[in-house]
Amino acid sequence: MNIPDPLPTSRHIAHSPVRLVTLLYGIVFLLVGVAGFVPGLTTDFGALSAVGHHSEALLLGIFQVSILHNALHLMFGMAGIAVALASWPPASQWYLRVGGALYLGLWIYGLIIDKDSAANFVPLNMADDWLHFVLGITMIALSFLPRYSRRVAPGARRKV
Repeated sequence: MNIPDPLPTSRHIAHSPVRLVTLLYGIVFLLVGVAGFVPGLTTDFGALSAVGHHSEALLLGIFQVSILHNALHLMFGMAGIAVALASWPPASQWYLRVGGALYLGLWIYGLIIDKDSAANFVPLNMADDWLHFVLGITMIALSFLPRYSRRVAPGARRKV
């Protein structure tokens, strides 16, 4: 009888493509959230506001950010890391699917709002919109990766 290990290890994540991808997304989101608070990586850092379209700070000189925007990236990143390390692999699939759906919703929201209105509270610019589209599509697509990789015992033959 195989008893699962109580705590996941790097071996568990390495043998689960969907968990590995979730971990990578989590790390990237966490790094992006931190980068949004680093002068130099964020241009016009002095114009970083808490919320709203008035924030003129740009991450990498391209993506409009605010304290709220950075905090959301930090939280989403921490959630991705926690989910990837959880001992229930379907959680990674759900993180990617729900996160992807949220990003596609945010993409549509960004396309239809007036960027100079109070509705742009995150804030978003056109670069953010299209990045959200790419994130949404890739997250949903990658959520269909296998929960576990197929391993073949040493010396065993693969069936073709």
